[in-house]
Amino acid sequence: MPKKTFEDALKSLESVVTRLEDGDIHLEESLKLFEQGVKLSKFCAGKLDEAEKKVEILMKDRAGGLKPQPFESEEEERGK
Repeated sequence: MPKKTFEDALKSLESVVTRLEDGDIHLEESLKLFEQGVKLSKFCAGKLDEAEKKVEILMKDRAGGLKPQPFESEEEERGK
């Protein structure tokens, strides 16, 4: 089974949301779709967290060379 990508999961989540917003489905089906949507949302959030941790920002050092530095989220910067 191929690994699910962020893009695939997001597309599936958008489809779930559209079906739920249409409102033309039974309660039982709505609950299943909602559960599926929550799982997809958590998967997407996890993938975004992974990507954020991998991002590096190139900063110039004092000699003018580029030096990679870890990405800091807004929460981490506010905590300083």
